[in-house]
Amino acid sequence: MARAWAAVLGVAVGVSLLLPAAPAAAHNQLTGSDPRDGARVATAPERIELRFLAKTDPATTKITVNGPEDVAAAGGEPRFSGNRVSVPFTPGKAGLYTVGYELFSGDGHPITGEIRFTLTTGTPADPTATPEPTATPEATAAATAEAEPTPTESPTPKQATPMPRAESTGPGWWWAGLSAVVLLAVLATARLLRRRAARR
Repeated sequence: MARAWAAVLGVAVGVSLLLPAAPAAAHNQLTGSDPRDGARVATAPERIELRFLAKTDPATTKITVNGPEDVAAAGGEPRFSGNRVSVPFTPGKAGLYTVGYELFSGDGHPITGEIRFTLTTGTPADPTATPEPTATPEATAAATAEAEPTPTESPTPKQATPMPRAESTGPGWWWAGLSAVVLLAVLATARLLRRRAARR
């Protein structure tokens, strides 16, 4: 009888220990992250990973990533692998980043929480920064006009100096020529007369 009661008592103690553990195992919880909560990182990770106690359901799990000035920094949809959930990370300004999670345990109990880490260096410009004002068409035209070189006046071609025309032959030349012809005729006639006189 003593042995029987000892066996019954052992079973009762074992059942009492297992009963509280059953509902506790049904509640999921965060067990770790990369980057870890409170970390300060100089190089932005490509993705953020959360690790849970149990497998998560993609249909009921929500992950958010927000940076300084509450700018969203999630670069895509979460990826699930067993009890791990990873989210692509798109860094913005240097500062504090918050990763929030919301999921449901196997018993339907909602679980929410967050981790925080600080990005210190190597961040791009804020995508929400106000763009520089675009130059108006009038200003663009004025700048273009200033940039174009002012056309220089082409030098006026010099007028060719007219060559002096040769003076036309005056009447004096005609008379001189005519006198020479007459003189030659007189000389020829005189010579002819002398020859005839010599023959006689």
